[in-house]
Amino acid sequence: MLACWRVCRLLGEAVAGDPLLWRRLAVEPPLSGRVTDQVLLKLTARAEGTLRSLRLFGCLHVSDAGLLRVVEHNPRVTEIYVPGCKGLTGDGVVNIVQLLHEHKGNISRLRLDGISRMSKHHLDIIMSLMCKGNPQGQQDGIPLFYNHRAREALNTNDERPIDVDVCSVCANIRLVFDCTRDDCRKVRDSLWRCRGCYFCFPRCEKCGGCISPEDLVEADLACSDLMCLDCWLTVPKCSTCNRPYCERHENLMVSLSMAGQFSCQRCKELDASHEDQEDDY
Repeated sequence: MLACWRVCRLLGEAVAGDPLLWRRLAVEPPLSGRVTDQVLLKLTARAEGTLRSLRLFGCLHVSDAGLLRVVEHNPRVTEIYVPGCKGLTGDGVVNIVQLLHEHKGNISRLRLDGISRMSKHHLDIIMSLMCKGNPQGQQDGIPLFYNHRAREALNTNDERPIDVDVCSVCANIRLVFDCTRDDCRKVRDSLWRCRGCYFCFPRCEKCGGCISPEDLVEADLACSDLMCLDCWLTVPKCSTCNRPYCERHENLMVSLSMAGQFSCQRCKELDASHEDQEDDY
């Protein structure tokens, strides 16, 4: 909506003066790096207290106090996304949820991945308050399977009220994924279940299952992502180094003259380097 000002001043004034158009506000990069508490308060004020959805992606200069002021003016907000907002803390989020609970609010969805100093204590309080205000907000038993979209801040497939959980291995508050493998999910002993954050349990970019240490060595990729050996065997590979790309990096393939064959970026650069050396001779 802010872009309307660049297109036409009259259109921009019309947009700014209509509270209904500001009930859902999303701030994304590169604008997020310029948004401060004062700027956010001015933007949300255009909703005139009717703000329903606030999505801040990587707004480093927004503080607990600034977000609390916004919520005080908009007690009927139902979803707050603040992933990567490093200026916010667990204490600040708890204060916000408590305020909404006291005002009989109906906050139904929080996205908190990347919030500083978030603990299990904070998470328990937040979940308790959300469940009191919205009994349908229980997320027990709702699995989250890994794919590259699940790691994105805006994951429309995630219906849980809160995106983060306590990792069973490192005890940090992060995105916690369930394994897609049936035999892993059937394990009852929590000590042996491969449910945890991405750092503790590497996940296959293709199937979302856990990856064994052996697969990490054998299933080498041409990109920086990971893949289990079962999936690695099914995808096309570089004709020179026999390494594949995952699906989201397929655009890096360099097609060769022979149909269906490709070269990875690294091998293409090495070939170009060898050709330059031969020219020098």
